Amino acid sequence: MIYATGADYLDSARKRILLFGMSGLGKTHLSNMLRDTRATTGGWFHYSVDYRIGTRYMGEYIADNFKREAMKVPLLRELLMTDSVYIASNITFDNLAPLSTYLGKPGDPARGGLPFADYMLRQEQHRRAEVAAMLDTAHFMARAETIYGYQNFVCDTSGSICEVVEAENKDDPVMRQLSETLLLVWIKGSDDHTAELVRRFDRAPKPMYYQPEFLHAAWEEYRVTHDKTEETCDPDHFVRWTYARALAHRQPRYGAMADWGVTVTAEEVAAVATPQDFNALIARAIDRR
Repeated sequence: MIYATGADYLDSARKRILLFGMSGLGKTHLSNMLRDTRATTGGWFHYSVDYRIGTRYMGEYIADNFKREAMKVPLLRELLMTDSVYIASNITFDNLAPLSTYLGKPGDPARGGLPFADYMLRQEQHRRAEVAAMLDTAHFMARAETIYGYQNFVCDTSGSICEVVEAENKDDPVMRQLSETLLLVWIKGSDDHTAELVRRFDRAPKPMYYQPEFLHAAWEEYRVTHDKTEETCDPDHFVRWTYARALAHRQPRYGAMADWGVTVTAEEVAAVATPQDFNALIARAIDRR
């Protein structure tokens, strides 16, 4: 780890943190809170991996998908063909809907589903984009300091980071680079947190990235147990059914990543109100490792 003790971390002029864990446990909340101190001495630069994925690496895919849909409308087709309108996504740190919409869900096209082959292609595009965005972290740390003067840096990762690395492999290139440049911090949820995330997802199911082997197995099992074909599968029901299984699948993968860094609980994160609280929490996590 880049900090040997909690005191080393607190005394460091350059605090470099990577937050990972299930979506909904506080990664972006903490990052936003730290970012809001940027105008003061010791401020933090917030690097959002999802934002980088959706703008730098998948922005063209997303915009082209919008254009394909617009070309089906005669008026918009005419305007596009004459360069009279401009179509682009408006992704922000807090609104990643264009990226989620592009990823889509497999199943019945009448209910917004994609052919499974197209869905898997978009999943693979996301995997490559996420790996590239993670490897960009060191570059953004340098930019944050040399251009903007921010020495403190927080990397707000995607919930699917554990799906694109092999943390058990000590030579994994993404894990090696990240662990050599930042302190990896797992925000670990309890069973109650998991149940709440499942309830929240059930109310508003959204597309997400899954490891291919897990996704193929889930797709086959779902169709067999629900007696569905690709064309009759309800896309929302499939992703609801898959989500709880995905959380269970991810837990040991997050745990393997935590061996490269430290762990804090979602309850501890919920009690953080200031950057000083955050730094004290990280110092305690280092010392109890």
